Amino acid sequence: MILLEASIQLVPDGTLLLHLFLVVVMVFVVNRTLLGPINRILAEREKQISGHLKEAEALAAETQEKLKKYNDALRDARADGYRQLEKERAQGLKEREEKLRKYRDEMSREVAAQIETTRKQEQAAKGELEAQAVTIGNLISSQILRRSTR
Repeated sequence: MILLEASIQLVPDGTLLLHLFLVVVMVFVVNRTLLGPINRILAEREKQISGHLKEAEALAAETQEKLKKYNDALRDARADGYRQLEKERAQGLKEREEKLRKYRDEMSREVAAQIETTRKQEQAAKGELEAQAVTIGNLISSQILRRSTR
């Protein structure tokens, strides 16, 4: 029996209701003073984060669009540059061929003129040599025959 008297006995009485009431009051006070502001701050942060996330997604989409436009413009500019370069190269080749043709024509005329000049000089030298051959032949004949052959 001594053991029974020394043990703690839990019997529901009026203090239990008081304790329950105090716990409810403490929960209400903690909700109002601590958890309510924390929940408001967390909700506000969540709203800010979702707003910033949407803004970041919009900026990323805008950046991708601008990058696509930039790459398209760059590709078009390169294509235009290559077309213009090819046009300039073709024009340069055409001008080169024209100059080369003119130079060849001029050289052909000069060569023909030089050939003609050489032929005239050859004819003149032939005529002179023939005249000298006759004179030298007469001189040799006169010296061999010791008389004048004319």
